[in-house]
Amino acid sequence: MKHIFLNLKRFDITPELGGVNRLAEPSAWGEAVTSSIKQVAERYADIAEFAAFLPEAHLIGAVRGAGQSPLGVGCQGVHGTDTAVGGNFGAFTSLRTGNAVAQLGCGWALIGHCEERMNLRAVMSEAGAAPEDVERAVNRVLAREVLAAQAAGLKVLFCMGERSEEVERWEEVLTAQVTAGLEGADLANVRIAYEPVWSIGPGKTPADAPYIQKVARLVKSVVPGVDVVYGGGLKADNAEMLAGIPEIDGGLIALTRFSGEIGFYPDEYAQIVDLYLNA
Repeated sequence: MKHIFLNLKRFDITPELGGVNRLAEPSAWGEAVTSSIKQVAERYADIAEFAAFLPEAHLIGAVRGAGQSPLGVGCQGVHGTDTAVGGNFGAFTSLRTGNAVAQLGCGWALIGHCEERMNLRAVMSEAGAAPEDVERAVNRVLAREVLAAQAAGLKVLFCMGERSEEVERWEEVLTAQVTAGLEGADLANVRIAYEPVWSIGPGKTPADAPYIQKVARLVKSVVPGVDVVYGGGLKADNAEMLAGIPEIDGGLIALTRFSGEIGFYPDEYAQIVDLYLNA
């Protein structure tokens, strides 16, 4: 079984405010996204698992748009603690809990994305923590989030990856992220997305097939049985390459167009999925 994930970050913001939403009015954006791509999930339901991760304000619309299709809807992270009978009744102002998004109809949570890791590092660094202590703390925080998501009944897409200053220690860094971040987790309900942070972004050299393959092999040796997808951006120009790596079980799509009117376009999403699954 392959896995196709979609992370829409804050793509609901219109170009007038610096965003890339050219799909629908912000109030209808979540429903527009899922209703326009669910046919892809239906077409490939026998060979691939699909889920889309959206900003919190759009989850209700996204669930409505996905309907009874095989397209799962997920949130972009959860808080590490949650409500409990006889415990905390909901004192989590500004924080997103697993129970909250599960009751909105979500079945997935995206945890550990490089942007979340970057924010956690920044917060901890403000307190003056040493870099090595920061990394250990980030992994512990993410582990609590994974457990909280699973306690709420959510499947988890767990992201991990090394930065440019960590490439020489890639094996040590990635092993620590996976082992600490998934400690105690139900691995049957986890998928892992590998993000080579050092290679993502304008002007950077994308990771090649041999590099991606060696990382996937490492991850699968550390957590046997857990599928690994490429989180550095599944797109039209790398779909065939990624499909040729036996250890990679799918991909994470974000933008579909990287020049001109950049953004996410449902028809281009369908083309990327077709290219990957039919390669």
